[in-house]
Amino acid sequence: MTPDPRALIPEVEFTVRMTRLVTGFSVFLLSFSFALAQNPAPAPAVPQLAVTSTSLPALQEFQKIEDSWSNAINMRDQYALELVLSPLFVDVSASGDITTRNQQLVQLITGEDKTLHLEQKVITVRMLGDIAVANGTYVMHHRAGSAQVDEKGVFTHVFERARGGWMCINSQRTRLPENTSPKAKKQSNAEMPFHIPFVGKSDKGSQ
Repeated sequence: MTPDPRALIPEVEFTVRMTRLVTGFSVFLLSFSFALAQNPAPAPAVPQLAVTSTSLPALQEFQKIEDSWSNAINMRDQYALELVLSPLFVDVSASGDITTRNQQLVQLITGEDKTLHLEQKVITVRMLGDIAVANGTYVMHHRAGSAQVDEKGVFTHVFERARGGWMCINSQRTRLPENTSPKAKKQSNAEMPFHIPFVGKSDKGSQ
């Protein structure tokens, strides 16, 4: 017996509707995938290191470190110097000599110049996360041949946060030229690269 064609109409309509639904859903998925490919998720922003201007607490903190450094040199205290200098420490002296932390310690212990005396004054400090850069002035009294000299200059010390404190990883010193002419003595501090507390006009009241 041949089935009535009119009885197949609902099944054909259902099949057509399902086909259209599946096709539409597939097109939607393809469109969504294409949109994602064209607009990838933005990469997470790289955090910027905070650079803060010089503040009094920072100056005081790093002046204490510089004082500990100077006292270790002046007292020939090896262990105190080890607390200031990082194992990665590299020093570039005013004369261009490059030494490591271990070489600095050996020089401290075996140095023949018993008159060596160091004073360091912090002028500015810049904080860059776990790195700090201190700039300042220094006076190093030492023997040069048979004479005693006071070497005056500026320094740049780079510190790294370690052991809950700061340890110096790099030191650079630059000796200031000695101007002995009367004209040079009259030069004001404002005319210098930056303020040097111990290099300036003589105190007229003390004359």
